[in-house]
Amino acid sequence: MNPLARIRTWIDGIVDRVLAVAGAVLFSQAPEFFQQYLQRLGGHLDEARRMLAQFERTAGEAGLSLENFITQTSTNYDPAVARLAQVMTESIERVQHLGTAFTALRDASTWSRPFVFLSDVDTAIARATWTDYKPAVPTTLEGLVYAAAGMLLFLAAHHLVLRRFIRPKSKPTTANTT
Repeated sequence: MNPLARIRTWIDGIVDRVLAVAGAVLFSQAPEFFQQYLQRLGGHLDEARRMLAQFERTAGEAGLSLENFITQTSTNYDPAVARLAQVMTESIERVQHLGTAFTALRDASTWSRPFVFLSDVDTAIARATWTDYKPAVPTTLEGLVYAAAGMLLFLAAHHLVLRRFIRPKSKPTTANTT
């Protein structure tokens, strides 16, 4: 093996290792991000439920169901009070949406969690989670699974895609027939 080929092989081995570690580290953070997002989502859900309970309590004190309270408020001649009906309706919808997203993400399997997250993501909550995100060393089976998946994906990308552009095509050898 010529010296240039030996150096290329050595560099290729280093790149393999770096990509394997990078993939493992990056992907192993997914369960931690989901966990931090789920905590923040749960906090938003708790606050939305608290707000909705206040509306229900106020309706009850007036001797009305929340639905009747919303209807009565929406027909008020004062536009500010009428707008409150929309706020109450949006609160109901927010509790339903957050509750559905929370339950779906909490109950998702290891493999379906990224897809469930993407299908129900609240971008404001995800952005806030990312802003405050603290990486962690995964100690769960899920973290190990994601680390292995990341390692395999990065290595596969390297071997199937990147090497085709980096490595020169080998020249066919011709047999010496003299």
